[in-house]
Amino acid sequence: MTEAFKLSNVTKHYGDIKALEGITLSANEGQILGLLGPNGAGKTTIVKILSTLTKPTSGHAEVYGINVVKDPDSVRRLIGLAGQYAAIDEFQTGYENIYMTGRLYGLSSQETKKRTLELLDQFSLTDAAKRIVNTYSGGMRRRLDLGASLIGHPKILFLDEPTTGLDPKTRLDLWKIIQQLVKDGTTILLTTQYLEEADELANFIAIVNHGKIVAEGTADQLKNRLGNDVVECQLQNIKDKDLAISVIKKIAKYPPEFNDTSLKMTIPVNHGAKDLMKIVELLNSSKILIEELSLHRPSLDDVFLTLTKSNT
Repeated sequence: MTEAFKLSNVTKHYGDIKALEGITLSANEGQILGLLGPNGAGKTTIVKILSTLTKPTSGHAEVYGINVVKDPDSVRRLIGLAGQYAAIDEFQTGYENIYMTGRLYGLSSQETKKRTLELLDQFSLTDAAKRIVNTYSGGMRRRLDLGASLIGHPKILFLDEPTTGLDPKTRLDLWKIIQQLVKDGTTILLTTQYLEEADELANFIAIVNHGKIVAEGTADQLKNRLGNDVVECQLQNIKDKDLAISVIKKIAKYPPEFNDTSLKMTIPVNHGAKDLMKIVELLNSSKILIEELSLHRPSLDDVFLTLTKSNT
């Protein structure tokens, strides 16, 4: 398969701040690569380097074999970018926003007009095309921004947390659009903090923490990495937290994750019901009172919380 983009041992430093530390990552054409990570993990920095908005401190990055530092103009002809916040002019109409982007992209007036009308229709914005954007809802603005990013038929689309702040229905609508873009041949790099979004959309997922990739694989591969099952245990008293974690560490595959608000402890295990019984025995012998106990298959949330915590 054709490699759409690749980073090889890429670092990015801002003075003493090490935003990226030796990132190596690639994606094949026609796939969605999901980047997961907490705030400040380095996700947006990766997008900025691949989209030529900033240069790496060291290492090598390329898009379809083109070096992003040596030939940024050629890279820009292949890519589209939609950020976390819609990069549109609120005092222009929807039509004017997309048209302006097309002209800045270098398309002819006739081609830009044709493409603008196509995108307004594709993103269900034709009826609002002549309205000033500051009258648009959040979902409409996000669709307009995504439409503008597609004006030049990009081979790769970088989506930096594209559904942040959207209501559930609008988010699902945008998911359908993203899935259709991939069916039409677009490669997508998607950064997100919505774990169900990566689970639903991404062919391959990389988890970034403190500027490093701490895990990568398909959603199923990452879930299997935690073990066969996850035990969730809710304590009755917060004062038992430290003792409970100390006791459970003996059989957990990874250190348990504890939520101080819900008093729930998430425990990755290898042997399902057998380990569940061991946990009950250990807690009982330590006179730790349990409010609730359950056993389930690992979710991407479990993977994210466990792996980002274990690499802090």
